[in-house]
Amino acid sequence: MRHASLLISFSGLDGAGKSTQIQGLCDLLARLGYKTNLRAFWDHVVVFSRWRESFVHKAYGSERGVGAPGQPVARRDKNVRHWYLTLMRHVLYLLDVLHLRRVVQEARRGCDVLILDRYIYDELANLPLRNPITRVYVRWVQQLAPKPDIAFVLDADPEAAVARKPEYPLDFMRQCRAQYHELARQLGTLTVIPPLPLSQARQAVTDVFMRKLAATLRQQAGERDVETESDAASAA
Repeated sequence: MRHASLLISFSGLDGAGKSTQIQGLCDLLARLGYKTNLRAFWDHVVVFSRWRESFVHKAYGSERGVGAPGQPVARRDKNVRHWYLTLMRHVLYLLDVLHLRRVVQEARRGCDVLILDRYIYDELANLPLRNPITRVYVRWVQQLAPKPDIAFVLDADPEAAVARKPEYPLDFMRQCRAQYHELARQLGTLTVIPPLPLSQARQAVTDVFMRKLAATLRQQAGERDVETESDAASAA
């Protein structure tokens, strides 16, 4: 592609199949001959990530790891909702979105498609979205964050997600799912992929991406035509 790279983000419940869908999209882009950059939100964007992880382990006894079938872990981080943690999250998420702007700007250089494994939306889904002050904050953060060309939210059945990654209680996962849907309703810019078998979800992701890619290429072709006509007129 001739101009700025596409920005694609993937969000959703733990265990919704984000890694699988990201790999599928990367494979598709490789076959199409496009250069891809992949960034993980926690590793490349979140500020003070080691301090934040260490804090929840020491303060709340959160276990490490993501859990696997037959080997559950007891995570206590985003599912701890004390008021002072909610206040702290508002501050930290603001720092994260400011750093996100820089990461996206740098990572877009030299690639056709930049993919983010999780995005600021996954953090916003941890906030009390029905609170009027938080709703204003969410809108503000949305304006600050680079707007993805496609912001996928992979919906999932909470029971199935917990079976794949048993790290959070089922009731909390149900709350998270409701939060993602509420965030999508408030922002109106998220593309929700419904709970589907992995192969069907992959096809849904592919269809949405290919439509966006085709629209982008048509737009760029139109811009080239305008530039060609302008150059011809100048030469004449």
